[in-house]
Amino acid sequence: MTSVRSIATESAIPEPIIVPPFAVISGAQVQRALQGREKQIVELVEAAYRLHGAGDSVNPPSYFLRFPDRPSARIIALPASIGGQVRVDGLKWISSFPENVTAGIPRASAVLILNDHDTGYPFACLESSIISATRTAASAASAADRLSRGRRRPTRVGFFGAGLIARYIHTFLDATGWSFDEIGVHDLSADNAAGFRGYLERSGTAGRITVHDGAEQLIRSSDLVVFATVAGQPHVRDLSWFEHDPLVLHVSLRDLAPEILLASANIVDDIEHCLKAGTSAHLAEQLAGNRDFVHGTLDDVMAGRVTVPADRPLVFSPFGLGVLDLAVGKYVYDEVARSGELHVVDGFFHELSRYG
Repeated sequence: MTSVRSIATESAIPEPIIVPPFAVISGAQVQRALQGREKQIVELVEAAYRLHGAGDSVNPPSYFLRFPDRPSARIIALPASIGGQVRVDGLKWISSFPENVTAGIPRASAVLILNDHDTGYPFACLESSIISATRTAASAASAADRLSRGRRRPTRVGFFGAGLIARYIHTFLDATGWSFDEIGVHDLSADNAAGFRGYLERSGTAGRITVHDGAEQLIRSSDLVVFATVAGQPHVRDLSWFEHDPLVLHVSLRDLAPEILLASANIVDDIEHCLKAGTSAHLAEQLAGNRDFVHGTLDDVMAGRVTVPADRPLVFSPFGLGVLDLAVGKYVYDEVARSGELHVVDGFFHELSRYG
């Protein structure tokens, strides 16, 4: 007969801990895993916002590596951890070198490291510029939908900045049911504006496409304005340009003078994160001496805790949370693993015995 003691002893034996294999996922694999799944990714990002709002995440401040000899460049570390069904930790390491644009290559490059929840071991390194652009676009598309409820739904969109992020945001808007009578484009580079117009035409976008020579023309003729620039400080200062109360997706964070934010309704992704690092919202806080101009977060809006007014400009300023990169990155990893195309680096972790 088995004793109670032996049963207790046997049941207390812990499950063996296994170090996960380490895999590398290329940009081409990332794109295949995400392409055509825009609606699903928006839902994934909204779920991540809800987990973050519920406190089931860890999202410390981003860390900026800057260079005295390259003042416009920076590399940013975004560590994070997310719970729920995603249940993964990790780090996005993303560089922003604006001078790349003049050489014809993208401004940003990135990798994402995923760490196993139980052992802490990294189990994947993913090309992450596509993941970063995807989660940014999904966040913007979610905000456009959620923040236009209770207001007149925009029919004229204007893109201020005509690079990769603008292209991804347009793709997500188009894939999640948006259609526009008019699409405006403005960029300091005529070549960039022409290139974005060509993309719109090739994508079969309905609506009249207009390339605007100036910022004022673009903003006044758009009831949804998308800022996707590389601006390091505010350059749009005239509040009268916004007298028609547009919805503004302030994705690049530093385009608007703080006075414009103080005269607008403001929604952010995370208050503590957004009001730092010289963002327009940070400058508005410094000017006002308080945070009363921030109405709440996108999660607050989704949960019905905050209702946005319709009688003033409405600005969404997403600082970009690392938990979103983890949620999208883990989705990509699972899809690539399910397809059997995971490139595992055999023996990546060599010393796995504590005593040799």
